[in-house]
Amino acid sequence: MNPDAPLSTDHLRLGYGQSVIVSDMNLSIAGGKVTSIIGPNGCGKSTLLRALARLLPAQNGHIELYGQALHTLPSRAIAQKLAILPQGPSAPEGLSVEELVWFGRHPHQGRFPVQREEDRAAVAWALDQTGMRVFAGRPLDSLSGGQRQRAWIAMSLAQQTDILLLDEPTTYLDPSHQLEVLQLAGRLNRDQGKTVVMVLHDLNQAVRYSDEIIALKGGEVYAQGPADEVLTHELLADVFGLRGHLLTDPDTGKPHVIPYALTRTVFSR
Repeated sequence: MNPDAPLSTDHLRLGYGQSVIVSDMNLSIAGGKVTSIIGPNGCGKSTLLRALARLLPAQNGHIELYGQALHTLPSRAIAQKLAILPQGPSAPEGLSVEELVWFGRHPHQGRFPVQREEDRAAVAWALDQTGMRVFAGRPLDSLSGGQRQRAWIAMSLAQQTDILLLDEPTTYLDPSHQLEVLQLAGRLNRDQGKTVVMVLHDLNQAVRYSDEIIALKGGEVYAQGPADEVLTHELLADVFGLRGHLLTDPDTGKPHVIPYALTRTVFSR
């Protein structure tokens, strides 16, 4: 394990009941960078992210958060260092954006919550960072998909953690809202120094908006490294069953994939 990594795993095995999803995984998340986890459906991406936030216990091995065994830390201590936005979060009907963002302050409050000045400042900052102050009084369910995602990210920001985990944050969003969320994640990393870990399905988005890529296959790490080095023809074929052209993005200089054929059958007929 890497003692300098904010998050790392050691011989980690994850699953549900008798089903093993992740087996004997060793990896380290780079601090102060944007890392995207990619891989085919069912390879363990979301399972791994849930485990990194201790939403799923390990069947074997362990996870370290800043060098401390995750399973030994109090939940409040974890929530003060790490925030997670899971897939498809839901909120009570009629809850306003500001009320949602206030939930992010719970890890920093005592048994009898009181709205302190530092809490109000954190909520205001989170709303400003995500451009959601103008929507603070609006019900969450009245917003567009991109606006709702920004509201949930604002709640995560109000936790004031160094690490932000985003599980498929662009799913079900149109291209403009996807770009909105990805640019926000990049800005939080660049301006606030946050360590951002995202699960993404779009390979080009993952490469363009990430510093590091972790590619999973069959519950194991197939490749990990700089975003402009991991995406190769071999990875496309071995991990995704694709043949594709790898072009150079003129804006970033990173690879851009255009798939054109399958190397194996994806759906049985």
